This record gives sequence, C-alpha cells and structure tokens, in this order.
Amino acid sequence: MASTADFRNGMVIEFNNDLYVIVQFQHVKPGKGPAFVRTKLKNIKTGRVIDNTFNSGVKVNVARVERRPYQYLYKDDIGYYFMHRDTFEQIHVEEHIIDYPEFLLDGQGVEIVVHADTENVLSVELPQFVVREITYTEPGLRGDTATNTLKPAKIENGTTVMVPLFINTGDKIKIEVATKYYMERVKG
Repeated sequence: MASTADFRNGMVIEFNNDLYVIVQFQHVKPGKGPAFVRTKLKNIKTGRVIDNTFNSGVKVNVARVERRPYQYLYKDDIGYYFMHRDTFEQIHVEEHIIDYPEFLLDGQGVEIVVHADTENVLSVELPQFVVREITYTEPGLRGDTATNTLKPAKIENGTTVMVPLFINTGDKIKIEVATKYYMERVKG
C-alpha cells in the first residue's frame, strides 16, 4: 500500500481492478478545501490514458513489476518469441502486447515488463531509438539538404519511414521508434 504522497512517474498501481502506470501527477493545495492529486493514468493492457483525481492521503495498491532484458528471436503464426539474456529461457508474446513490432529485428534487445506476482507479460518495450539500414528509396540528390522535403524509404524489415531527400539506399539512419521520425544519418 502506498499513499498519494508516494506517487512517482512510472509507478504501477491497481486501480478499478486493472493495472495502470502513472504517466503524470500533480499535487494541488487550493486556498480553500482539502488537497488533492491530479493524475494521468495509462492502462497497461489497452494503452488508454485517463485522467483521475485522488484525494490527498488516499491509499492505493502498488503492483510489483519487473523489467527484464530479453532478445528478440523470431515470429511465427502464433506470435513473437523472445529469449532472456541471462537464463536463456524462451517466452512467447502476442503481437498486441508489443510496442511498435514493425521495428523488431532478429537479435535485437528489448525490455519485457512482467507482473512479478502473476508472471504475466504486461508489455514489450523497444529502445527509444533504433538504427536501421535503408533497403530501398529513390536516388537522392547531392546538396539537397536545405529543404525539409521528405520521401518514403523502406528499412530492413519492410517498414516505410519518411527521410530527407539526400538519403540513399544502403545508408543507415537513426529512427525515433514512437513517432517513426528520421533523426539522423549514422556513419559506418
């Protein structure tokens, strides 16, 4: 049990018979009336974000979750398979649990969030940025860096991202996973 004074971003709590992550919170002490805490809570299963206000001092159950290092192995008709980096234990995960599965590559490291009490997989999180090679894009023009014009490009696993005109087939680029935005060209 924890009170509203213990709230932290990223804390997982049990709320309305479900698990929620605290995305944002704010303690408010109005001039008149009791203090309260405004929160934004993200449902772990559905990803839906809700606003909720707790009275100050209310007790909530904190869920124990663990972040474990895994490596992506392969995908088949049933789902995705990952291997724990230390114990080599393999697990199967359904696609809807994975954040941005289109950026997974064989052998890539991920963090799997597991409910410690039930051993249920809650989510599979990729790194914030990934480096991928361009497998096809229209030829670029030298010196075409002044404009913010973008063109489509396919990366290693077939996903299409938008890149600047000067990017060519074979270039490696850094992509922000959550937005699918091109960040920069990577040397070597």
